[in-house]
Amino acid sequence: MDEFVLIDKYFKPLSRGFGAALNLTDDAAIIKVPPGSELIITKDAVSEGLHFIGNENPALIARKLLRVNLSDLAAMGAKPLCYFLAVMLPANTPEAWIKGFVKGLSEDQKQFHIYLAGGDTISTHGIKSFSITALGTVIKGKALKRSGAKVGDIIYVSGTLGDSALGLLSLRAKRSNPELIQRYLLPQPRLALGQKLLGMANACMDISDGLVQDLGHICRASGIGATIYKDALPLSKPARKLIEKDKKLWDSVFSGGDDYELLFTVPKAKKYAIKKLSAALKLPLTKIGEITKGKDVKVLDRAGKTLEIKHKGFRHF
Repeated sequence: MDEFVLIDKYFKPLSRGFGAALNLTDDAAIIKVPPGSELIITKDAVSEGLHFIGNENPALIARKLLRVNLSDLAAMGAKPLCYFLAVMLPANTPEAWIKGFVKGLSEDQKQFHIYLAGGDTISTHGIKSFSITALGTVIKGKALKRSGAKVGDIIYVSGTLGDSALGLLSLRAKRSNPELIQRYLLPQPRLALGQKLLGMANACMDISDGLVQDLGHICRASGIGATIYKDALPLSKPARKLIEKDKKLWDSVFSGGDDYELLFTVPKAKKYAIKKLSAALKLPLTKIGEITKGKDVKVLDRAGKTLEIKHKGFRHF
């Protein structure tokens, strides 16, 4: 299919309702930031064989692509505004596949109130790859950062941990664990939580590469250490069932990544506010440890013994 026919037929409709996109007829968009706000910009790329298997429903691939970027906006307390999409497809990609991919984007645009503002499409001789640059807004000077954690802060996580990594293992082993597989295929960006944490959390990020590694990012950025407790880590019923059968699967909780839950720290004085927020959002917010002096992340077992975590998380290089 001709590149410009592809854009007109499938991608231009995704920009409708967002005037700054200029109907995808120009080389760039014209973005106006609301008064009193700042622009939050993030970028993530996914590639076949690394971030998705390749045989998934194309709508699910598109939705996960958009959601991992939305999760970055959530981690900074931003409200979604628009996104730019780069599509790299083999020249022989069936039109039906493209149609399904665009359908997935359309579904999530409506759910998360975000619009396509531009991008690029190219043909490749290899695998499918995609990249999104997502834009959001936040009240000036209020964005959540990794660098604000303070000694004595309580460490919280949203939702449950390890589900996505265990879901991927189940897919590869062709085992039926639908709840876990769904967590891998379709993460839930915690946008409402991120926006509610403005003025409440001292530091925040999303868990994409693994709990221990990502908490380490907060520690390095803030110049502090952290202690978390193995028994406090929140597990879903399907995850707990698998781990009870094979203790080695705890690695998926510590370092599996792809959870896209929010990891954040708050002063002790605000722990009751967090409890109320959890109830209001109907989302578990679990205390898993505290920020300490030093610079290391320690994981303690029930007896208070420090566990050795050999593989702390995912790294590309």
